[in-house]
Amino acid sequence: MKTGKFKIAFKLSLLFTFLIWTVWVAAELFGLELWRYGIYPGKIETLAGVLTAPLIHGSLSHITSNSLPLLVMLTILVYVYPKSSPVVLVVLYIGSGLIVWVIAREAWHFGASGLTHGLMFFLFTIGILRRDAISAVFAMIVFFLYGGMVWGIFPRDPAISYEYHLAGAGLGVLLAFLLKNIDSKIPKKRYDWEDEDDQFNEQEYEKKKDSAQ
Repeated sequence: MKTGKFKIAFKLSLLFTFLIWTVWVAAELFGLELWRYGIYPGKIETLAGVLTAPLIHGSLSHITSNSLPLLVMLTILVYVYPKSSPVVLVVLYIGSGLIVWVIAREAWHFGASGLTHGLMFFLFTIGILRRDAISAVFAMIVFFLYGGMVWGIFPRDPAISYEYHLAGAGLGVLLAFLLKNIDSKIPKKRYDWEDEDDQFNEQEYEKKKDSAQ
């Protein structure tokens, strides 16, 4: 693991997580009704909510449930897929909101869970498609930690925007297929003893070659 790149990925993810917490704390302190900046499907005046809705959370439990998954999966995305990550973030952030505005039921939709579901489905799917060790390991980690998000794409609780989850998940899978070959594979770390083994095997080969002659 390249420590420098990982630190950069973590700091960027931490910055976004800090942003949504800043918005929530400000809303609580000043009594701001930020739900009005969410998305209400079909209403032109709420179309700008595509940009603001992921930053808004209605309760402490709501923002808490999204914060750690965002921090973890954004870090993995930026670290493992640096070339794909800008495209993934823009498409998930804006695309899922647009889909919600077009097809979701009549209600206010907001929160970063569309983004978290998109990240989970993207990281898991691309890890399976690429078939390299690093991608597969992170895919398994993400699924182990957040595989329960699969159930979030189905309607269960009227107070939860499953449409946002479903839109993010669908875009995540689509992006994984489209971007699977964009990023180069992270080279496997080699240890000194592996180099020594290679050198030893090469010397043995030369000895056998000389004896055969």
